[in-house]
Order: sequence, then structure tokens, then C-alpha cells
Amino acid sequence: MVHVTFPPPYHSPNRVADQLRDHGYAVLQPADTAAWIGCEVADLMALTPDWASLPPDEFLRDGGRYRFRRHASFRVQGDAVQQVPHRAHWQPVKYNALHGGMERWFAPMLAHTTQLAVWQQLIAKLAQLSQQLFAPDPAEPCFVEAHQFRIDTASGIGRPTPEGAHRDGVDLVAVFLVGREGVKGGETRVFEASGPSGLRFTLTEPWSLMLLDDARMIHESTPIQPLDEACHGARDTLVVTCRRQCFQGDEGKNPV
Repeated sequence: MVHVTFPPPYHSPNRVADQLRDHGYAVLQPADTAAWIGCEVADLMALTPDWASLPPDEFLRDGGRYRFRRHASFRVQGDAVQQVPHRAHWQPVKYNALHGGMERWFAPMLAHTTQLAVWQQLIAKLAQLSQQLFAPDPAEPCFVEAHQFRIDTASGIGRPTPEGAHRDGVDLVAVFLVGREGVKGGETRVFEASGPSGLRFTLTEPWSLMLLDDARMIHESTPIQPLDEACHGARDTLVVTCRRQCFQGDEGKNPV
């Protein structure tokens, strides 16, 4: 069977902010991802081995065992990236009908990763973009959550977004494809939240990047299956979200 895929609509790294303002999304190929962050592709590739040892996600309500994950949270002000004490990830049911309304204590990201210079650059760049586009005062802190995901096909099928098409309840969403091997599917679908337009494409190049204005765009990734039934495969991503004022769920509390 022929598996049809649509190529990503790559954009210029020099027009990321304008593309997001005008269309609500931007997509960068790996070399442009690195150039935009201010590093080398090799620096990003040095992060990749982490994904081989992610622990299972213990909070899947569909009963699946296909998702592996680590999580970390940061407070960013200017170029200063401060990792905050490990905390639960929380979303309201409004944004995650499957897992909303519950505290999910995922395994923390490894210190040797979060202390790398390229990691600090990556987080600072995303926070600066988010504040530039969405914050009344860009000098105020930005609250960032990072999620390392592996979706595998050991059970025959893996679901990158078991909650379906959704928004995340933040300002900016960044999805990096870290790698994919031995799988079919995993198509990215992006739709206007209040309009008819949408697009579909498949990220295949390691460290390609999709950026979304979360208020304007709904997104999902289709399930993955093994290319060869005798061998399971996996799709690895890094998802980073940026939010003004506080972490989601901390409204009314003193900010970190």
C-alpha cells in the first residue's frame, strides 16, 4: 500500500514572528531551526539520546502503554532561564477532555539536559518569541513547560494526541520532531480555531519545528503504526509551551 504524505510548508527563520502574526503558525526545517535558535544542528542532535530512556507515562486514561515522557518547568525573564522545582502538569477539561482536571506528576527531565547551553538557548528563544507576540510587557517573566515524548508501536498503534484535536490553553506551542523510525502515520494537522482553513503535513526531518499561536490554532497528530509488523518503531518529539503571568493551574496564586 502506498502511504501518501504531504511535505511541510517550511518558512524563513527571518520571518517567524511575522508568519505567526499573519497566519497563526510557522514551520522551520532543521538548519533554520538551529539558525533561529542561534546554535548548530549538531548541538540539537546532541540532545537526542535522551529519548531512548524516557519512562512510561503512567497517566494515560485510554489504557495504552505507548507513551513515554519526561517534564520540566521554567521561569524565563530576558535571557535568564530558571528551572523551577519539579511540579505537576495540569490542564483544565476545557483544553484536554481526556486528561484535564488532574495533577499529572511526570518523571522530571534529566539535569544534564536542562543545564546544557543549547537547552538554555532553546528555552530562552521560545520565551522571548512568546513574550514579543503575546505579552503586554515583554520584560515580564514567561512560564515555560517542556515535555519529552516517545510514542511507540510495540502494541501495534501509538497515539501522539489521544485527546484528539485540541488547544493547550497557553500562548505559544512549539513542537520539535526529534526523530521517527519504522513508523507510518504521525501526520500533523492544524486548523483555525474560528475559521475554515487548515493544513496537513508530515514532519520527517529531525529537529524540524512547528510553532503555533495556541489561541488561534487547533492541532493534532494522527496515530502511528509500524512499517513492518515484525518490528516496532517510534516517533519522538519535544513539546514546549509558553504562557504569560503564571503556569496553567496557578491562577490566583503567587507566581513562582
